Amino acid sequence: MKVSFLGLGTMGFPMAGHVSRAGHEVVVYNRTQSKAQAWLEAYQGSQALTPMAAAQSADLVLTCVGNDDDLRQLYLGEQGVLSGARAGTLFVDHTTASAEVARELAQAAQAKGCEFIDAPVSGGEAGAVNGVLTVMIGGSQTAIDRALPVLECFAKACTRMGEVGAGQLSKMVNQVLVGGILTGLSEGIRFAEKAGLDIPTLVETLKYGAAGSWQLENRGENMAQDKFDYGFAIEWMCKDLGMAIAQAEQMGLKLPYTEVINADYHELVKQGYGRCDTSVLIKALYNK
Repeated sequence: MKVSFLGLGTMGFPMAGHVSRAGHEVVVYNRTQSKAQAWLEAYQGSQALTPMAAAQSADLVLTCVGNDDDLRQLYLGEQGVLSGARAGTLFVDHTTASAEVARELAQAAQAKGCEFIDAPVSGGEAGAVNGVLTVMIGGSQTAIDRALPVLECFAKACTRMGEVGAGQLSKMVNQVLVGGILTGLSEGIRFAEKAGLDIPTLVETLKYGAAGSWQLENRGENMAQDKFDYGFAIEWMCKDLGMAIAQAEQMGLKLPYTEVINADYHELVKQGYGRCDTSVLIKALYNK
């Protein structure tokens, strides 16, 4: 399949690599061209200098950028992918963004005779590198079936959550849950440290019980060792939780615990931890 991949950041770089290694014909685009050059040194493919050029011959266009504004520029800008796409092109967006922008881009794609699905991912940098991401998808089953041969290059699970926008709403739930789990894990690790427990032994024991979680198994010992350089930066978590809180408000809901967690992350950014992974939340306890 002719695939274009736009956005070669922490997640997109290895994701596009898996697509290339699976034998698809891959064209990459990145706003910073040096990233695209680095990708070409590692994988087979070619580079486009604009989003429009990247989309011109593609059957499937995958995007993975920063936020709503980045997406609008990438899709709707003067040199955007919709300007260059042929009728029938399928767009799959892996950005964690709002449900509103997903629906907006789906309408714009439909007007061009194309189709758009929102497909945010979970699993972090390690999941992208190892090709075991979880993909939450909003869109038609027909479009998802068409995309699956490519998505399965880097995913262990691809699930339709509903119509366009449902993927993004599901990712918001994912981030709310991650924040809550890390809050409990932070307090538990601090408790264990003060109690003089051996953290590796504790983690190895608890991971098989009711308190077991991916975060405990993969981040518990690192948190105790003050190591927080393992992928998803809290600068992005602030964006994601902010979207979840805003979406909840639109639905007439309050997320009081998530609001506290989001405030803690914002404070940690101010303290210089913005590029640390989300498990750095444990440091918020030091001031409480």
